[in-house]
Amino acid sequence: MDLQPYTDTWHDDDPHANFKSEVAEYTRQDPLPTFEALGELTGIPVESLVRYALVKWASEGHEMIMHAGPRTVRRMWAFCEQADAAGTDAARLEAYEGLRQMVSWLHAPLVDGETSQDHTA
Repeated sequence: MDLQPYTDTWHDDDPHANFKSEVAEYTRQDPLPTFEALGELTGIPVESLVRYALVKWASEGHEMIMHAGPRTVRRMWAFCEQADAAGTDAARLEAYEGLRQMVSWLHAPLVDGETSQDHTA
């Protein structure tokens, strides 16, 4: 398995610039020592652990949609599309506020009414 770091360049207006930047940042390090240590500890082959991590990461988006529901995800995306179409800071702030309100609603079951203790741990 040859896991190469991502070292490409891209323009600032590339719609995937943030993702490419993150991939470049995260792929600077070699993940194999972590998987090798975990494989040694558990007896699971490194290739299986890498496959597990990739499938788990790739399925996270689908799990989020199942939990939040497609309607909620579409409503959240609509805020982004409207802000992008307007192209102004005011529209982006308005979209942020709409998203913030929706996320606070989604976050409410995780937070105790009197404290901000996270109940997921």
